[in-house]
Amino acid sequence: MARDCLWHEEYWLLLMQLYLKKPVGVKATYSKPLVDLSIELHIPPQVLRKKMFKLRSIDTPRIKRLWEKYGKSPNKLADGVRKLRRMTGFSNAEEFYDGVEINESFEKYFRPIDRRPELKPVMLVMILNLYFRLTPITMVEETPEVRHLAKMMKISPDTVVEVMEIFQIYDPYLNREDMIFSTLLAPCQELWQRFGNDKLEELSALSAQLVEYF
Repeated sequence: MARDCLWHEEYWLLLMQLYLKKPVGVKATYSKPLVDLSIELHIPPQVLRKKMFKLRSIDTPRIKRLWEKYGKSPNKLADGVRKLRRMTGFSNAEEFYDGVEINESFEKYFRPIDRRPELKPVMLVMILNLYFRLTPITMVEETPEVRHLAKMMKISPDTVVEVMEIFQIYDPYLNREDMIFSTLLAPCQELWQRFGNDKLEELSALSAQLVEYF
């Protein structure tokens, strides 16, 4: 089912509340608050951001009425949001979306990796992007870029290095044949197959946007 089919008009309240949070305005696609709301609603952040632009442009009578009612009444808006979230099944996807096919194609990138709760696939994306900017000899904890990325994502530098070592297994230019047993093998392989060596511009652009998440 198309994702717009999951949109309910009541969600304008949630978007308005987020829009009005400082700094007021349309939030970055991968800013954490927008991503969190996307996961809650099962609607991609790109879709919600487009609707934020509609909210800002006040291009329908309904949106105009929402601004007139809630725009300068944060307490009334907060109360409306609370009532919405108390709706039966709102926070329970199985109940709230009963009968609707939910494709978690984007959610999975923001959920903790099985048995490695400190890591999410989006973090592996960031590490892969850095991987292509370093050489194997510089993929060590002491490298400033490694330490900077680890600090930004609130993980240890040795974890960044661990992920890079797994990516090396899939790098055809290195011909590594190491035997590594890790729960990160599958998610790292999936990302390598998606970006590999021929979609580095796409990887770089995505990583630049994902910085907002951290």
